[in-house]
Amino acid sequence: MHPNRFVKSYFDAWNHHDPVAVANHLAAEGTYCDVPENRHRTHPQLVRSLRNFFSEYRHRYEPIGEVVTGQNTIAFQYRMSPKARNGGNGTLLPVHGAEFITLRGDTAITITDYYEWPADSVLTSVSGGKDELAGEKYAKSGLSEQQMRVYKQRLEDAMLAQQAYLRSDLTLPKLAKSIDCSVNHLSQVINAGFGMSFFDYLNHFRIEHAKRLLSEMDSRGGAVLNIAFTVGYNSNSAFYAAFKKYVGETPAQFRKQQQHLVKAS
Repeated sequence: MHPNRFVKSYFDAWNHHDPVAVANHLAAEGTYCDVPENRHRTHPQLVRSLRNFFSEYRHRYEPIGEVVTGQNTIAFQYRMSPKARNGGNGTLLPVHGAEFITLRGDTAITITDYYEWPADSVLTSVSGGKDELAGEKYAKSGLSEQQMRVYKQRLEDAMLAQQAYLRSDLTLPKLAKSIDCSVNHLSQVINAGFGMSFFDYLNHFRIEHAKRLLSEMDSRGGAVLNIAFTVGYNSNSAFYAAFKKYVGETPAQFRKQQQHLVKAS
């Protein structure tokens, strides 16, 4: 199955609140990894968990930005717009997350789900579902301030000295492994230590690197599009979207402006 068709079918299943249809995107021996809850669910466990969850909640799920694909892998960001069934309890605000999927044929061997609850969001406990208050998310993580500083330094070393962000296959779990840190602790370091999500943190380094390369290009410089792959993006469209978001103009416009500044100096 084409990755985009897989993702569309996957979101359709979530939006129809069909636990079996969602779980059927997972191979019979596959595993669904819920990172914030630190839970791993088999196909039948996922069906039971989602059946309980959907009985209480009727959220809307939609992808954000590009679907990034590699050899037998899919990664994408998403937004969940919560809506409690029959009014429900608690104040439910949009939740943002990302999923990393490893495929084998038309089904997934692993689905890794990373998401973050807004600080003032409360989700009513659901048996087998997401049952933590957002404000308690990191309180139970066991990460001390000293550990936070250690992991933060390791992270900065990996990104600045080793330029890990240039890896097109870099994911939160892979980055966590490279600095000998759990995925949940790394997400806390990035969010609490740098005030941004993993994707924003990664894009920050990639776009800054791209700006340096664009500034060094002369009027005869190579194709701007080549820079997308140089700084770690798997597609030109994802690079252009991220660059425009963070810089406010396209890579070509930025390079042209830099050329004018050089000529004027």
